[in-house]
Amino acid sequence: MTSKTQLSVLLLLIFLFVSAVSAQGPIDQTGEINGAPYRIRVPVNWNGTLLVYAHGYRDKADHPGEVDNRTPDIAPNSALADVLLAQGYALSGSAYRDNGWEVAGGVQDTKDLAVYFRDNIGRPDRTLLWAFSMGTVIAFDSMERFGGIYDGAMCGCAVGAGATQSWDSAGDLALAYATVFGMPSAWGTYGDVRDDLDFDTEVLAKLLPELSSATNFPRFEFLRLVTGTPGRGIQPPAPPNFYPNWVLTDMFFSMEARAELERRANGPIVQNIDRKYSLTPQERAYLNAIGVISPVIDAWLINMNANRVVEAPMFSRNYVARYANYSGRIKHPMLTMHTIIDPLVTVSQEYEYRQTVEAAGREKALYQVYTNGNGHCAFTGPQLLTAVSALDNWVRTQTKPTAASFPEAFGFDNRFEPPPMNQP
Repeated sequence: MTSKTQLSVLLLLIFLFVSAVSAQGPIDQTGEINGAPYRIRVPVNWNGTLLVYAHGYRDKADHPGEVDNRTPDIAPNSALADVLLAQGYALSGSAYRDNGWEVAGGVQDTKDLAVYFRDNIGRPDRTLLWAFSMGTVIAFDSMERFGGIYDGAMCGCAVGAGATQSWDSAGDLALAYATVFGMPSAWGTYGDVRDDLDFDTEVLAKLLPELSSATNFPRFEFLRLVTGTPGRGIQPPAPPNFYPNWVLTDMFFSMEARAELERRANGPIVQNIDRKYSLTPQERAYLNAIGVISPVIDAWLINMNANRVVEAPMFSRNYVARYANYSGRIKHPMLTMHTIIDPLVTVSQEYEYRQTVEAAGREKALYQVYTNGNGHCAFTGPQLLTAVSALDNWVRTQTKPTAASFPEAFGFDNRFEPPPMNQP
């Protein structure tokens, strides 16, 4: 047999093998890969696109009475999953190998799932990541590292500023709270919370009575504005239905969730030596109008600026940077979607991500869209379906979306421009 004939036979065998590895739906498979539970669903009418879902932060069961959620979700909710399956998409998702700030494992577990699907279920024409909240850290990092596996990504309510800058904002809130309300020594310090701090049994015991007093609302408004929530310049008054939920959500991450990450990093993670705490004239006027006089505001700001002394150890700071800050060197289409009013991951993070991507010269691979929703990841079903369809079409046709791809009738705001984060 000549070498040319041998090559032809080899190519034929490869073709037959590839053709044999094709999904015959419907498939609904669950299992575990390296300790990470997963689920895969493939419809009868599979359109060739695989959506790999990266879920957001899940509280780790590290205190008495808590139970870990280890469900391998394949979409933000089951109703949306059913619609996407009916449209022909294959869906998959990993619960990751652990809860908490499991970015390191999440990157690997999500990649392992995509590879498992390709090798054992079927070979997608397109593999798309779609991720929310902490899951977007996994997705941004994955799109920079594994461009040969993922063809595109949709990141909702995205942590676009990267991990270190985002967690530093949690330290800002802790400092503001300690300044205005005082922080018990049993919790640790604003720069280094106790590693086993329990939000439910310790922090809430002090926080709930403070929130229940109407006289404290102006004080919490100072906390909100000085930390840039939901974004500097969007509006000084509290958005409708924002208080007190934003306090509860943000303080959980500033306290217990940060404690969990400090354990992973083996040390404190936030720093504020590069900060400058201030308010705009409009924010000052608003606080004056609701009862906080200027001398009190000045005293709080002086105290906060006098405490710009926190510098995290290099080894623990490097852990957070590794899991993960971004280079912006994305290789394939990246679509981000954010509610304008987000109490936890502020819309200003989108500004920071665009800066990172533009600095890397990859702005052609990025499209950002905004919705008029109020809340963290508060997207509607039509908005999510529109975003998935827009990304899928972009990858299929190599034609970037336009404003027309996101109808205002669905709650999209194509004229919005996010402000930068107010720190540093």
